[in-house]
Amino acid sequence: MLLVCRFTVPEASVADFTGRVDRALSLLTAQPGCRRAQLSRSTDEADRFVLTVEFDSVVAYRRAMSPFEVREHVVPLLSEANADEPAAYEPLLVASGGEVRREVSLVAQDASTVRLGEAGGPATPR
Repeated sequence: MLLVCRFTVPEASVADFTGRVDRALSLLTAQPGCRRAQLSRSTDEADRFVLTVEFDSVVAYRRAMSPFEVREHVVPLLSEANADEPAAYEPLLVASGGEVRREVSLVAQDASTVRLGEAGGPATPR
């Protein structure tokens, strides 16, 4: 699973922001199932940042977000991300060494049509 959060940070707040992200990344990458994390800054607009964190699975992501220190430091930081687009993504095609592997989606086929609490049983993945 991939977490992608975009931030708009005024120049005067960059040092504080990167310090907080440093702490958040230390906490997240220490959690089992967290593969890697990265903060990147736009080369076109200096006030734009993107935080990407890769987890083994949705379960690993949820578990990584559970410890108290993570909820204390990471969750408030993530709540400051730009909220105009989705943040959680699942991999569909993964490439390495010239080979491409197709992943099975864990999102149910009817995920966009069934509202919370309406699902009565297991559904087949997309």
